[in-house]
Amino acid sequence: MSVAIEAVERASRVCEAVFKRLVTDETLTKKDKSPVTVADFSAQAVVNNILEKYFPNDPIVGEEDSKDLLGEEGRVLREKVVELTNTAVNTPMSTEEVLKAIDRGQYAGGSTGRHWTLDPIDGTKGFLRGEQFAVCLALIIDGKVRLGVVGCPNLPYDMSQPEGEKGVLAVAVEKQGAFQRKLNVKDFIETPIFVSIVEDSCNASFCESVEAGHANHGDSAKIAELLGITKQSVRMDSQCKYVAVARGDADIYLRLPVDSKYVEKIWDHAAGNIIIQEAGGQVSDVNGEPLDFSQGRTLSANKGVIAANANIFGTVVEAVKATLSNKF
Repeated sequence: MSVAIEAVERASRVCEAVFKRLVTDETLTKKDKSPVTVADFSAQAVVNNILEKYFPNDPIVGEEDSKDLLGEEGRVLREKVVELTNTAVNTPMSTEEVLKAIDRGQYAGGSTGRHWTLDPIDGTKGFLRGEQFAVCLALIIDGKVRLGVVGCPNLPYDMSQPEGEKGVLAVAVEKQGAFQRKLNVKDFIETPIFVSIVEDSCNASFCESVEAGHANHGDSAKIAELLGITKQSVRMDSQCKYVAVARGDADIYLRLPVDSKYVEKIWDHAAGNIIIQEAGGQVSDVNGEPLDFSQGRTLSANKGVIAANANIFGTVVEAVKATLSNKF
């Protein structure tokens, strides 16, 4: 667990360095995604380098590969990635070492043995806005998530004080519970986190994406009506939503399919999945089936995601089924 925590903390520092150096008002106006591209590559290089050091035989399912960094066309981006990567490692890495580390993330996944899965920046638009994004790392053994770490650099440590101290690291190990600590704080205090104890869905609140393209908000409204939910949703990008539900900031997270063809990636859900479960919640797809991380790089056996506390989970699943009416 300590290795995964170190990897996520260092990658989070890289992302913060990229934001401070490269994200400007002009970046946002032009919808320039190059800073998040630098952060994606740099964070993946940092995490994969640390995992290789401690677990040289463990393969990694990562989001990125180095093809866009190669040749003269990739030179400028490549130089930025190498520079930023070296702000977070103890021993400077050469260009070749950075590219090799990035490409360690090409494993196909599967149902046997152990492998890691990494999302170096989940919530790219949240990152560019200076809002919520996450660095997410999980260990999968024989198709089941056994450990998850989610670093949320901009998430308030206490949501009742939204302008208070920010930076949360959420950690869960199978059968050992879920915890949070302050991100990148040397003398940390780790505290257990638990989902809410709401027993009636009409008293619940959703945690939803900021970006409309990430979910079907129309269906969400119908589900809210069936559940009697009137509270304002908590809106944020990335797997920070899983963390918010895991510590009771909100009660329900839905990721509804936007079309029948879209398939979720395992790195978008593995770490959040175990954090919710170890915090006392439940997670399934929109048909009430457990998420199956044994299928490779995607959740091809599932459609969408539902997460909620155990008291209302069954009610939420039935409302989702009634709304989607076997669409997926």
